[in-house]
Amino acid sequence: MSLYAAEQFSDDEAAILRRYVTNLDQPVFALVNLPEVVKGALFARYSRSALSLRRLFLKEFVGDLDITGDQTIDATVGLARADELYARVFFEYGDDSVAQLGGVHLACEQASNVLTKVLEWGRLMSYLEQSTRYIAYTDKPGGRHRYHIDPEVDAGPVGAAYRQAMDGLFDTYAAVLRPVRAHLDARLPGQADAKARTRAIRALALDICRALLPAATVSNVGIFASPQALEQVVMRLRAHPLPEANAYAERVATQLMAVIPDFLTRLDRPDRGGAWVEYLRDTREGLAAAAAAVPLSAEVSDGAEVTGGGRVRLVRWDNDGELRILAGALFPHAQTGEEAMLTALRALGAPRLDELFAVATGRRGNRRHRPGRGFEHTEYTVEVVSDYGAFRDLQRHRLLTVQWQRLGVELGAAVPPEVDAAGVGEAWRAAVARAEAVHAALLETCPAQAEYCATLGHRLRYQLRLNARELMHLVELRTSPQGHESYRRVALEIHRQVGEVAGHRRVAAAIRFVGRDDVHLPRYASEVRTGAGA
Repeated sequence: MSLYAAEQFSDDEAAILRRYVTNLDQPVFALVNLPEVVKGALFARYSRSALSLRRLFLKEFVGDLDITGDQTIDATVGLARADELYARVFFEYGDDSVAQLGGVHLACEQASNVLTKVLEWGRLMSYLEQSTRYIAYTDKPGGRHRYHIDPEVDAGPVGAAYRQAMDGLFDTYAAVLRPVRAHLDARLPGQADAKARTRAIRALALDICRALLPAATVSNVGIFASPQALEQVVMRLRAHPLPEANAYAERVATQLMAVIPDFLTRLDRPDRGGAWVEYLRDTREGLAAAAAAVPLSAEVSDGAEVTGGGRVRLVRWDNDGELRILAGALFPHAQTGEEAMLTALRALGAPRLDELFAVATGRRGNRRHRPGRGFEHTEYTVEVVSDYGAFRDLQRHRLLTVQWQRLGVELGAAVPPEVDAAGVGEAWRAAVARAEAVHAALLETCPAQAEYCATLGHRLRYQLRLNARELMHLVELRTSPQGHESYRRVALEIHRQVGEVAGHRRVAAAIRFVGRDDVHLPRYASEVRTGAGA
């Protein structure tokens, strides 16, 4: 049986698609021969649609394009290689720098939620992932629920139990959606726009019930990146312990070779790409062995508790961080070194420092007005325990440093209170318990694949390291009223601890656009705007 559900297209549909995608039947393919604005709009729509990218293009985009001049193009047979002049320039002037100047739109479909975190690890990339907020995972493409089945697991002694546990999670997810939505509809107050309220309640129900979806749930990810960044993706996937990642690496490499072959000449060379993959793998395995040999003290569970049983702890910061921000902000406008500037700033009183910090922050009119790079001169390290769903959203902030531990079930999984209030808590817990039992069995036989059995509601421990400028972006974006409650509480607590624990009250005050209100219906205002623009 194929791991991936292949779509069927009519002859006319296939004739159109051949002009714009590098294959018609694989889960990884590149977009070609389309204007940049079309590719960007297609990926943006992709994140909120249950359709595959090819089907979405046929349904919503191709009718608006003039494709009369493209009949002779067939992208599925590969593009012509660069001419001799290009090849000579490429090899003579350096593949690293030249490889940063191109760009590829790559569709990665039917990837598990474990794999999507590997795909989205790189900073120098842009990606949009299919959202659990706008899509109900109740359909069965190819006749089965949307979860990844690892061949080794499927053929082993736990295969049948794995399928039963995954089916149980998805069946329960489908069963609890309606009563949770009915409970919300009955509990939440009425709104002026009834249609927007209905859409907002649907989104809130999906937000709540996503905690039952397993990490094996497959998703679609649209990636735009330079050849250099995509080369790193392939090597990272090849070095990863997850078999799904290793197999996906070759699918990605095959599609990239169809569109940017000259940029990937070193990827399969044993002394270049091969040696790099071996280095990544050996380093990871060495660190894992070293960590296992280190005598660790008992778990410390300090830090502030947040919604869902998670915790947030600010573990490291610069005591003079605010002075360093001021020195960094003033530096381009002065004619002296940083140390002399810091000495001068330390001699100033608090009122004058407040004035200078206000100048460095500027008159911010909205959250998109962010101060300059002076705010990058101090950093914070935060240790977080939250549900995996919240981690997925915070991990996509590319400018921070994020490291996470193995996804498991040891830290537990909270059941949203709305689930118990809707009377379906017992079924929810039973489905999670079955998945946790399979997780324990897989740790003995296929430990890398055990992560698939944890749900988006299971807790994960991770670290975020970020400067004050990125902190401003994260807090103001992730506390907005339409955000998911689990990551809103994490972001709010990080903001509180920066001001109160680190004592950086000026930094905390500069982060002005913080959504602190209790929001009963998070997406309502956004849905009103959406309806008004329809």
